[in-house]
Amino acid sequence: MRSPSGGRCGPADSAGCAHLEGEQDMEQLTQMKCTACRKGEPTVTDTEISELQPQIPEWRIEEREGINRLERVFKFDDFVHALAFTNKVGALAEEEGHHPALLTEWGRVTVTWWTHKIRGLHRNDFIMAAKTDQLYALSDGKAA
Repeated sequence: MRSPSGGRCGPADSAGCAHLEGEQDMEQLTQMKCTACRKGEPTVTDTEISELQPQIPEWRIEEREGINRLERVFKFDDFVHALAFTNKVGALAEEEGHHPALLTEWGRVTVTWWTHKIRGLHRNDFIMAAKTDQLYALSDGKAA
């Protein structure tokens, strides 16, 4: 994929290219920022998924209504901690401009990422899944 400047897309490209070029030294997902995704952009390929998925091993790809989504259930000791985590994920989503489906229940939060505009998975979804894992690692009240 080429950036608007004519060069190959890369982590330092200010154009915000989201296509994965298969770099061996792929930047950690948690260090990346979401990029604007336009309707009609391609979903991630199977090759891209195989390169990204190892960074988020606890996430499952679920298909609902013909749309692939990343989903993970996070467990907590009680509702208060589950709700606090939900709010942290919501704040992160606002900061990145990319929003998940969130289901908060007593002792658990289900987070589902996908890109609505392209009806499937985009690199942004993997970035946000990794950042969600990072929030969970720092959360209080995780169930043992």
